[in-house]
Amino acid sequence: MYQQTLAEKVSCTGIGLHSGAPTQLSLHPARADEGITFVRTDGRVPVEIPARARELASTQLATTLGRGQASIRTVEHLLAALFGLGIDNVRVEVDGPELPVMDGSAAPFVYLIRSAGVFRQRERRRSLRIRRSIEIRDGDRRIAVEPARDFRVHYAVDFDHPAIGRQELSLAPLDTERFDREISGARTFGFLRDVRTLWMSGLARGGSLDNAVLLDDKRVVNPQGLRWADEFVRHKILDLCGDLALLGMPLIGHVHVERGGHTLHQRLVKAILERPEAWVIDDPERGFARGVTLSRVAAAARV
Repeated sequence: MYQQTLAEKVSCTGIGLHSGAPTQLSLHPARADEGITFVRTDGRVPVEIPARARELASTQLATTLGRGQASIRTVEHLLAALFGLGIDNVRVEVDGPELPVMDGSAAPFVYLIRSAGVFRQRERRRSLRIRRSIEIRDGDRRIAVEPARDFRVHYAVDFDHPAIGRQELSLAPLDTERFDREISGARTFGFLRDVRTLWMSGLARGGSLDNAVLLDDKRVVNPQGLRWADEFVRHKILDLCGDLALLGMPLIGHVHVERGGHTLHQRLVKAILERPEAWVIDDPERGFARGVTLSRVAAAARV
C-alpha cells in the first residue's frame, strides 16, 4: 500500500555480459514519486535516464535504455529485482554502458536490496490496473494481458532443443515471496552454436559458465547443471518482470506469453500505455484515478 525505497546506499562490481568490461553499480535511496532512475557517471557530466518506456533504445538480446548519446544496456535483471521486491524509488548509478551481469540472474540484486534494507515511505503506492484485455500476436508468438485481482503470469517457451523443449509455468499470484523464491535465481541462457556469431558482432564478450546457462546441441554444458528443470521459462518470466518495470508502476493484471522475448514484452508495454481506455490508476487515496493522472502515464509511451 505504501511506496518503498532503500534504507541506505549499496554497491557492487562486476562485468558486463556483452561488453565484458568491468562495471561498478551503486543503488541509492530516492524520494517518493521519483521512480527508478539510471545515471551514467563515467562522463564529464552525469546523464540521467529514467526507467520508462519512452527511454527504450533497443531490445536486441537485452533491454537497453538511452537518452541522447548515453545508453545503459542489460537493465532487465536489476529492474526485475526492483519490480519483484516492490521497490518504487531508487537511483541507480553505473560507471559504464552496461550493468554487471553478476551470475546471470536477479538473485545477486535481490541480495543487494535486502542488504541495504527496504524503507517504507509515507506516500501511497499507485498501481496500473488492467480493465480491458490487450493482445498482440506475431506468428506463433503471443502476449496478452487481461483483468485480474493481482499480478499473475502464465508463460510458455518452446525450443527445438532436447534440454528445453516446451516449458510452461503459471504463477498466480506472482508476489514478492514467489519472485524471490521461484524466479529471481533463474539464469540467462544461450547456445554454443551462436557464441562465435555473437563474438563477431561484439556481443557476449563477458559471458561464461559462471553467469549463463550454456547449451550445446544436446545438453546443458554447465558442470553444475540447472537450478530448476524448467529454469529456461523461469528466466523468461524474470525478463518479463524487468521489462514491465518500464510501465513506471506495479501492474495488476494477468499476463499470458507464448514464445516471448524482450521485443514482445516491450510491445505489450507500449500497447498498454497507448490504450488508456484499457486501464485505470488504482490510487489508495483517490480510488480509480483518471484524467490528468492517466494522461501523464500514457505520455510515457511517446518518444
